[in-house]
Amino acid sequence: MEWPWSILVPFLAAAWFGHAFLMTVLLNWWYAQPVRRVYLKIGRALIALLVFGFPFAIGFLAGNRIEGWFGGYLWFCVAITAIYLPLISWSRWRRPQPTAVVGNASRIVDATEALGDKPVGNGSHWRLACLPGNQVFQVELRDLNVRLPRWPVALDGLSVLHLSDVHLSGTPGRPFYQCVFDEIMRSGPPDILAVTGDIVDSPHHHRWIVPLLGRLRWRVAAFAILGNHDKYYEPELVRRRLRRLGIRVIGNGCEQIDVRGVPLLVVGNEAPWFRPPPDLSAAPRDVFRMCLSHTPDQFGWAQQNGIDLMLAGHVHGGQIRLPLIGPLFVPSRFSRRYDSGQFASGPTLMIVSRGLAGREPLRYNCRPEISRIILNAGRPASQGCD
Repeated sequence: MEWPWSILVPFLAAAWFGHAFLMTVLLNWWYAQPVRRVYLKIGRALIALLVFGFPFAIGFLAGNRIEGWFGGYLWFCVAITAIYLPLISWSRWRRPQPTAVVGNASRIVDATEALGDKPVGNGSHWRLACLPGNQVFQVELRDLNVRLPRWPVALDGLSVLHLSDVHLSGTPGRPFYQCVFDEIMRSGPPDILAVTGDIVDSPHHHRWIVPLLGRLRWRVAAFAILGNHDKYYEPELVRRRLRRLGIRVIGNGCEQIDVRGVPLLVVGNEAPWFRPPPDLSAAPRDVFRMCLSHTPDQFGWAQQNGIDLMLAGHVHGGQIRLPLIGPLFVPSRFSRRYDSGQFASGPTLMIVSRGLAGREPLRYNCRPEISRIILNAGRPASQGCD
């Protein structure tokens, strides 16, 4: 049966959108794999071909007849657009805040306003930073108050500054980082600094690590792990520069520290890009466990290993978030499930940062962020919350 064009065109448009969504999910999964960058680019090119070649495939295989196996696929893609995507977007929008998070306040630091000009720099993608409406220089500084059942009461009020995805590459320029880091320090140094990877994104910007991250201070200790982009650019050099600042680079390992006479276990997880994954079989079980993981894909591993608090980044919140729908490209095996924010399951609370920068300086409806997390011991529900 031939369909009239007034019905066929909207139908095919919905099918194309559903097909593009499925291809984006595939791209998200592919970009979460520990493969060489050249293979990532090949996969991205193939998926782009499948998306933008879809209308031509429709014309060749279907014409104005919706039948056969290709017609069945078109109906499936329309169902994705008309049913699945609205339902999953509604579910994400209605996602409750974990009860462990009892306070969430934020303010915006606009580096362009503070500096009097856009700190674009000279990175290879600097032109993207100049696009109208781009929020790449507007950083959200968040204060999160968290209560966790195994947190030691003696350490109530301890603060952790979570910094992720710095991506030193020339754009943003150095004045951007100087402005943001100095603004963070005006609130006083945190007790612990936690850096969750992707510090450099260029073979020429390792020299920025010491002068820029050296502007940060802490009272007790600083810890760092590396991310997939660090692996591309001399990871051992990145580790050496961080250690020069007094930052403990724990990699796929763990370290126990004493804070006010109370032990804490800090765990690093750089999987899947650096191996072997951490082995906690010999680590004490009765000690609070905080994990620095570059990707939120390790959430299941954290639950299995009794992690109390997991800090992650990597996915940048998607960088471009569409109204109602949210982000599309989120480089995770779980696609958009853990794009940003707080997630709780089993013994673990995971906080996923949108990160400070990215290889492509594009941010729409998804500002960069840095979080200061204030930790307190959990209280019985009957006592309520302050």
